[in-house]
Amino acid sequence: MTNTASEPLHRGPLLAAGILLGAGLGGFVDGIVLHQILQWHNMLSNQLPPDNLINAKVNMYWDGVFHAAVWVMTAVGLRLLWAAGCRADVPWSGRTLVGSLLLGWGLFNVVEGIIDHTLLGLHHVNEYAADKLPWDMAFLGFGVLLLLAGYLLVRAGRHDTAVRGGSRS
Repeated sequence: MTNTASEPLHRGPLLAAGILLGAGLGGFVDGIVLHQILQWHNMLSNQLPPDNLINAKVNMYWDGVFHAAVWVMTAVGLRLLWAAGCRADVPWSGRTLVGSLLLGWGLFNVVEGIIDHTLLGLHHVNEYAADKLPWDMAFLGFGVLLLLAGYLLVRAGRHDTAVRGGSRS
């Protein structure tokens, strides 16, 4: 079904779903790759180095709280995506969805980098590096690149008008 010119389109629901999904999935990438696989940091590793069993358990607990939070973000994002898919006034655009996913991931990186790495000093990207600042700046820079790429894709998809499996007009 293709939207007619008389029916206004609303990209907001698709954007909101994608941003929340992107933030949640970006959090999972951070937690799985940096916390678990590379083991470069934990949620509190700058404040409470995991150099003994008690500190390691406290860090593991807060890593779990972090993973639970990004799981909730992802689940809510999926729910919003489902709701957007049920609306005839929401245009389906791969560019808008992928762009909003990148916006969400970039937003996660920038907010997490500024708050946890810089303002609160809870942890750094690589706690074991002699100079932590370049790692933290690279994380922020990657977040800014994700935001820029996401913005450009969302902007490119602003004229996509296919709705609920319809053709693009």
